[in-house]
Amino acid sequence: MKILFIGTRGIPANYSGFEICVQEVAKRLQNRHQIIVYARKGHYKTEPKKIENIKIIYLPCIKLKSFETLSHSILSVVHGLIFHWSAKYLVFNPANSFAMILPWLFRKKIAINVDGLEWKRDKWNFLGKSYFKIAAWFSTKVSNKIIADSKGIADFYKRRWNTDSTLIEYGAYVKKSSNIRVLDDFNIKKQKFFLQITRFEPENNPLLTINAFKQFKLENPNSNLKLIIVGDVPYPSIYSESIKSEKREDIILPGYLYDVNILTELRANSLAYIHGNQVGGTNPALLEAMGSHAFIIARSVNFNHEVLEKGGIYYENDIDSLKNCFNLVYLKRVDRSEAIDFCVNKVKIYYNWDRIAQKYREMIEKL
Repeated sequence: MKILFIGTRGIPANYSGFEICVQEVAKRLQNRHQIIVYARKGHYKTEPKKIENIKIIYLPCIKLKSFETLSHSILSVVHGLIFHWSAKYLVFNPANSFAMILPWLFRKKIAINVDGLEWKRDKWNFLGKSYFKIAAWFSTKVSNKIIADSKGIADFYKRRWNTDSTLIEYGAYVKKSSNIRVLDDFNIKKQKFFLQITRFEPENNPLLTINAFKQFKLENPNSNLKLIIVGDVPYPSIYSESIKSEKREDIILPGYLYDVNILTELRANSLAYIHGNQVGGTNPALLEAMGSHAFIIARSVNFNHEVLEKGGIYYENDIDSLKNCFNLVYLKRVDRSEAIDFCVNKVKIYYNWDRIAQKYREMIEKL
C-alpha cells in the first residue's frame, strides 16, 4: 500500500509536533508500506530524495503566513493524483481540507489529523479565525476518517459536527541528562532556572511567563534563578517583539534551538518547565517535557489536565497564579520527584511512538 504524508514541512523534523509525528510514524511503517512524504522546497539545506526507505518529494509553496501551508498541500495533492494514483492520503492540519477536494471527488481514501482548535489562537484576525473554523468543518466532509489527538478534541468534533474520530495521540521518548556541561553555554546551572520552549504567540503565554518571573524575582531577589525561553516565530509580530525586548541577564532568549540533545539537557536540568499552551489537544512539547524528567507547571486547561494529570501543578491565566507556582517550586513545597516519576511512567506506557504508529497503521489499513 502507498501512503502519502501531506500538510507538513517535511522530515527530518525541525519545526513542530506534526513533523515529529510524520517522522516517527513513517519510519515505523516504511518496511510494511510504500511511504512518500511531501516536503517544502527550500526548508532544508540539503534535500535527500530518500531517508532510509521513505521517499521525500520537495515542492514549492507561497511564502506568506496565510498561504504557505495550503499552497504546498495543493501542489502535493496534484502531484499525488498524477504520479501516485493508488495512494491513500494521510493529511495533517484541517486547514488543508480544501486541498483535498480533488482526491475526494476521485474517491480517494483520506484521513485528516485535525490537531487543535486553531481558530482560537490570538495570532489570527477575524478572517483567519473564520477560515480555520470553516476548514475544520469541511475536513469532516472530505475525509474518510478524522484523527483527534486528545479526547477533548474528539468530544468537540462529535458535539459540534456529529463526527466520530479515531483517537491517536502523539508520542515521546524518555530521556535523561547526559551532558550537563551544555548548561555552561547559556550561563545557567542545574535547577537554577525556569524553562519554557515555545513559539512566541499569545496563546502560548510566553509574555505572561516573563512578567510572572519578574514579579517572582522582586519577591525573591536573592534566589539567583534565571528564566530561559527557547523559541521565536517565523513571522515577526508586535507580540514577539515585545518578548524580545525583555531580554536581560536573568531572562535568556536564545531563539530557536533544534538540537534535541541540548533541549533534553535544558528540560532535564531545569527547576521547572513552564507549559503555557492553552489551545490544542495533546501537545508534543508537553510530552517531550514529561519524558525528559522535567517538573512541569502547566496552564490550567482541560487538554493539559488530560495529558499531565497529577504529573505537575497548574496555573490560571494571570501573573499572580504563575508567580505563586514559581514560589511553590522554589520553596520546595511540591514533591518534584513524585510528579516526575508519574510523567516518565506515563510516557513509557502510553505516550510511546511504537503504540502511536501501530494505531496509525491500523487506522489507515482499514480506510
